[in-house]
Parts: sequence; C-alpha cells; structure tokens
Amino acid sequence: MNVDNFRLQLGGKEYVPIIIGGMGVNISTTELALSAERLGGIGHISDALVTYVCDRIFKTSYVSRKRKQYAAHSDNPDKSAELFDLEEIAEAQKKYIEHTISQKSGKGAIFLNCMEKLTMNSSVETLKVRLNSAMDAGIDGLTLAAGLNLRTLDLIQDHPRFRDVQIGIIISSVRALAIFLKRAVRLNRLPDYIIVEGPLAGGHLGFGPGDWQSFDLQTIFTEVVEFLKKEGLNIPVIPAGGIFTGTDAVDYLKQGAGAVQVATRFTIAKEAGLPSSVKQEYLNAEEKDIVVNMASTTGYPMRMLVNSPTLRYAIKPNCEGLGYLLENGGKCTYIDAYYQSIAERKEGEPLVVKEKTCLCTGMANYDCWTCGHTTYRLKETTNRLEGGVWQLPDAKDIFLDYQFSSDHSIRLPELESVS
Repeated sequence: MNVDNFRLQLGGKEYVPIIIGGMGVNISTTELALSAERLGGIGHISDALVTYVCDRIFKTSYVSRKRKQYAAHSDNPDKSAELFDLEEIAEAQKKYIEHTISQKSGKGAIFLNCMEKLTMNSSVETLKVRLNSAMDAGIDGLTLAAGLNLRTLDLIQDHPRFRDVQIGIIISSVRALAIFLKRAVRLNRLPDYIIVEGPLAGGHLGFGPGDWQSFDLQTIFTEVVEFLKKEGLNIPVIPAGGIFTGTDAVDYLKQGAGAVQVATRFTIAKEAGLPSSVKQEYLNAEEKDIVVNMASTTGYPMRMLVNSPTLRYAIKPNCEGLGYLLENGGKCTYIDAYYQSIAERKEGEPLVVKEKTCLCTGMANYDCWTCGHTTYRLKETTNRLEGGVWQLPDAKDIFLDYQFSSDHSIRLPELESVS
C-alpha cells in the first residue's frame, strides 16, 4: 500500500493527499508550490515578508521606500511610529498571489500560510489586509499559523469568499483546537481542515520552551481525531512534522488522516528558494547540528541548524525596512537585547547580542537556517557527486517518491552527469 491508494476530499474536490508546507521567507516558492499543484496535491506559499519577496521577484521597491520613510528612526530603540502602508501590503499580497495562481495548470491547489505572529506593529489591521487581499487575489486556501488565531475569522467574515475559500488552522494540541473552534462555531464557519504539527517540525514550534520534548505527533494526532469524533465533527486532520517517507505518511492515512503535510525533504529541491550553498549545509548536517533554541523574538522555541549565521548576528535592528515582528507599540526583544549589549559592551570588545536574533533580517538574507528534526537524513534522499557536492533533486521526484514508495524505501533521483 502507498499514498496513492488514498485521496483527500476537500471542498468538493479530490486531491493527492500530499501538502507541501508553507516555508518562509520564500523557501516555499511559487515554483515549489506549483510542483505539488500540477501533480494533484496542494502546495503552500508563505506571505512572510511579502513586500521583500515582491522586491526580489518583481523588482519593486517596497522595502527601500519604507526604509527611507523611517530613516530618522534608525538609531532610536523606540519603533512605535514605524507602520506599514496598508495599501502597499495589499498591493504586494495581490501581486505575489496572482503571480502564483495564474500559473496553475493541474488539478491541485495553492494555499497560503499566514502567520498570526507577523504582528507588523499593527497586528489586527495588517492581518486583516493580508487575509482579505489573498482572497481577492484568488488563493485556494488559507492556512492560519503561528498563533491561536482567536479572532482571525472575525477579520474576514464579511469577505464574499468567506464561505468559499478553504480555511485551515495549524495547532499542536487539542486545547488550542478547542479554543479556536469555540469562536468558529459562533460564526458558523468551521475550519475545512486541521493541520496537527508535532515537535519534530521545522522553524517555530507550538510548544512551551521547556516542554516540546514531552510531546509526540502520534499522540497529538490521535487526541485530535478522538476529540473531533466525540464532538461529531468531520474535518480532515493532517499530521505534520517528521513524516520522512511515503510509508510514514501511509501509517497516518490508514489511521484516518485526510492527508499529510511535508516540508523538510523539499527544502533541498531545485525549486525551493534557499541558495544552493545553504541546501548543501542542510545535506551535510548531522543530528547533533540540529538544535532548538529561544533566539526568535516571537517567544516560541525554534529549530534550526546550529551554524546558522543569524545566531551570530550583532546587527542594528532593520525595523525601518522590514519590522515584521514588531509587537503592537513597536516592541521587539531583539531591539532590547541589541541596545542592552551596546550599553554593557566594554571599550575595545566586539559587540555580542545574546539570546535573541534579528529574525526579519536573518530570514530575508537566508541566514536563519530553520529545519525539521529529520534534516540530518536528507543525505539518504539523493546522490553525492564528484567533489563531495550533493545532487539537488527536482520537487517532482520528491513528491512522486512520497506518493508511490513503500516499505520506507526512498528512490534516489537519476544520477546527474558531471560535466
């Protein structure tokens, strides 16, 4: 038995039950998402730093205009006045999503991963614009991530596509799901799918700093399935985090999962947005090189490679150009840590910022090497070429391996000739 024996029923349509997660900033590129869509699955893009992403793809100048507008604040730790232009956020969101949606050619779908924790110094207003603009642009689905999203549905309930677009939420506990569902029931708008993310996932984890090791995906998945059954709710449950082979996926599908969400194996795909040199870092990583830390300013623990350049950052906060993680009122723990380090530095010593990192800049520069726990196994999935460089597989090859492999086998890509 393999993944192809199953199908995800969602919104009156049928999909191959493989979803590529929405990895920001632009790691889950348009091209990566479309690779899943063309094969009948679901691909995510992420709107993390969407103005920056548009500048890279379309040569727009959103970031430079914002940086110029707030240049006078660059040496001031008070960032309370630095706000995004909501019209520009809407314009960038539509431009990016329309660019992706217009290239659909298969029977799959394109979803947007939208993180509540991108507070942007105006959490409610910016989130509302991001979500409504995504629906305006024709996105097939919205995956609500990085937060409890208690009032998120309220922000889009008046949109004409509120009942039409597929809406899902990423949760890591039954408790978080129950809290979200209370509001969803009041609005008579239940989620169309639920992604259950376990502690082996990449990037930010939905657990406490000291207790993520106490949980496992299988247990959480089972608890969510049983909770929905008890409540009489028929909503597809989609496990994520540590699903490395097609057989891992089948194990969950046989237990009633609607689909699986996978990401780690696609980080090294040719279509993924990471620079090739960084993909080689992922492929060379050993298990000891993968750590969970509290360097993120969000307050969530985050998994990454221990040699991520962002962990050595001592740079001035880049809120004037980016500022996606500014809390309401312009607060950010990296700003606090940076200026505290300046105050404590002794003459002649290098500046060292402890515990926190400028995540916006790190993600924009591909210096924050977030990863799933199974990243150390990526070398099992491809060929080592002459000179010790690893071959980067096509996303199609990875997707089809998930879809048709069995017995935990992994089909390596066809060996590339070295010219």
